[in-house]
Amino acid sequence: MSRSTRRSFLKQTAAAAIAAPMFVPNLLSQPPSRRVRHASFGAAGMGGADIRSLSSHPNLTMVAVADVDTARQADARKRFGDRVHFYQDWRQLLDKEAKNLDSVNVSTPDHMHAPIAMSAMQLGLHAYVQKPLAHDVYECRRLTEVARERKLISQMGIQVHSAVDYKLAVRLVQDGAVGRIREVHTWSNKKWGDPNPRPDRKDPAPDSLDWNGWIGVGPEQSFIGGGYYHPGNWRKRLDFGTGTFGDMGCHIYDPVFAALALTAPISVRSEGPPPGRHNWANDAIIHYVFPGTRYTAGDTVRVTWYDGDQRPPQEAQALIAPHKLPGQGSILQGTKGVMLIPHVARPVLLPEREFRDFRMPDVQAANHYHQFVNAILGEGRTSAGFDYSGPLTEAVLLGGVATHFPKTTLEWDSAKLVFRNTPDANRLIRRTYRKGWEVRGLSG
Repeated sequence: MSRSTRRSFLKQTAAAAIAAPMFVPNLLSQPPSRRVRHASFGAAGMGGADIRSLSSHPNLTMVAVADVDTARQADARKRFGDRVHFYQDWRQLLDKEAKNLDSVNVSTPDHMHAPIAMSAMQLGLHAYVQKPLAHDVYECRRLTEVARERKLISQMGIQVHSAVDYKLAVRLVQDGAVGRIREVHTWSNKKWGDPNPRPDRKDPAPDSLDWNGWIGVGPEQSFIGGGYYHPGNWRKRLDFGTGTFGDMGCHIYDPVFAALALTAPISVRSEGPPPGRHNWANDAIIHYVFPGTRYTAGDTVRVTWYDGDQRPPQEAQALIAPHKLPGQGSILQGTKGVMLIPHVARPVLLPEREFRDFRMPDVQAANHYHQFVNAILGEGRTSAGFDYSGPLTEAVLLGGVATHFPKTTLEWDSAKLVFRNTPDANRLIRRTYRKGWEVRGLSG
């Protein structure tokens, strides 16, 4: 991006900040045409899926799309043609198109979720942001605060949250089907870690890729080819992704977090291997202790995460016999029974003989994407707005922090965003953005 364009963008966002007390975001009053004017950050992969799902709403008009890799814009260009403006630099899109927009979706690698979303929200734009909401805990907290302060519509991209299976699981727990919950085990067989050191080489980036723009707020480093970073393996890299837990935890923890009405954890402890210098590890075991709620059996409740080849202990697996563990899911042990929540399938109540005649409640699915657009139009509200998904993501990301300090119980003070007993861990709550990529509301 040119210096003049960047100055223009910063000038515009600064003006929005000065005008904030009088500023009425585009979406606080329903769009006069009943059209939601939208831009996507990310054009392929999850970005492409989000574009297709959001643009299927009859009242949404796609105005602009940005992707640092122009080769990955091909499908969106074919879909929209000249009706949509395409950019390689997300800041240039906001600089030129903000006045024509009501909302955005951010479907980029994890490390750019918060910078782009915050910049858009500072301009009064409502935000649909892919999971995890941000790369770091501090970013989650700030996005949640700004969405609340500016009364913006928000939604995190945990679309299964609105599906029948997860909504049914939440309803069953809160109706007391298995009693109050004593303990939870939750897991994923994915392996977004890498035990190997980073290759010591520098490769040329593809002509279609703005590598400097891809790095964005992250630390400057050389491009490595062979798919090491782009388009998907960034999830394994500490600077850009959040590992298996960050990738899948927001999905799989979601029905547990919602069903038990959990808040910030009291403590978190890792029993698995630590990350390497540049990469996340596989085979995590992370123990959380949360304050008890009206849906738990005690003053606290223990929730344990496993990934890679790790699984819940045999005594927990025995609770769901004759069922076998699915590749991903959760086991909730209650005072009256056990619930297995596969990811993603209908929840199972056990032991089977006790629930043979149990009648499942009627639960209706919702379109997670259309829910966001409808809320912008003043019709209902989102179910995974940042007031919910911010704390959920904070909890998940704390697990990643804990992996840096194996076999250490980290005592968490949510109000102050600090660990009480392990000051060294606090450096991982908030990162410093690369010089020239500072974002108002997140930097400084």
